Amino acid sequence: MHPFEDLVVPNGSAGVHWFGQSSYAFKDPAGTIVQVDPYFPRERPAETFMHARPPLHEEALRTDFVLLTHNHGDHTCVESLLRIRSAYPEVRFVGPVESVRKIQEAGIPADMTESITAGDAAEIGTMKVHAVWSKPPQGIPENDINPPDVQHLGYVVDTGDVRLYVSGDNVNTFGDHEALCGPIRALKPDIGFITTHPNEGEFPFFDGAAKIGSEIGLKTAVPSHYQCFIKRNYDPEELRPHLGNVELLIIPYNQAVVYAPNCRL
Repeated sequence: MHPFEDLVVPNGSAGVHWFGQSSYAFKDPAGTIVQVDPYFPRERPAETFMHARPPLHEEALRTDFVLLTHNHGDHTCVESLLRIRSAYPEVRFVGPVESVRKIQEAGIPADMTESITAGDAAEIGTMKVHAVWSKPPQGIPENDINPPDVQHLGYVVDTGDVRLYVSGDNVNTFGDHEALCGPIRALKPDIGFITTHPNEGEFPFFDGAAKIGSEIGLKTAVPSHYQCFIKRNYDPEELRPHLGNVELLIIPYNQAVVYAPNCRL
């Protein structure tokens, strides 16, 4: 049994385990466990991966639902998803149509999957998830950003008293666009797990990540998309001076926290 299963999550809080990269598990006070973008490949070449061992053996953590943000290999990892399905046959998978099609083709039954797109909501046990765009499907021509190859979603996960925002692989200029930030702000997330990088132009730089936090009204920001690939690592402390009034929360690699916002707006 994984320690996250035993984590006590009081009312008014949410449990969060970070496995590195953009892989998370969330737990609400009722005990529902949701994994987001589980990525735990067993083949881990030393020239590519920072850690020789995967942060999770999938059978160790009871999982009720899986959320997928987009159909790229480090976010829709078929080998991990099949192992989760094998260990927990009742687990259900929610994601964009391309991810759902991919896992169905790999053998996950259609009735255990649900396609979702921006503007949709889905009940996931005792939680509710709202899908939002990470990258607009038409691209952003004024920023010279082409349409993405697949749908890129983010999610606001409502655990009852806490709302958690998962950015997915958000576009570099995300915080500059009200059409992207407005729907998230309206859902009033407390904490955001934001993909960022100091110099890789596909994702928001640190100032862009901070602007997202400010524009959508976050209390707390958690940097994502590091501590997995050697060439995509960064020091999360470098985000701190950019955040202003948004609190920085750095979750240690492969560790869990219980998050409780001070107040709700």
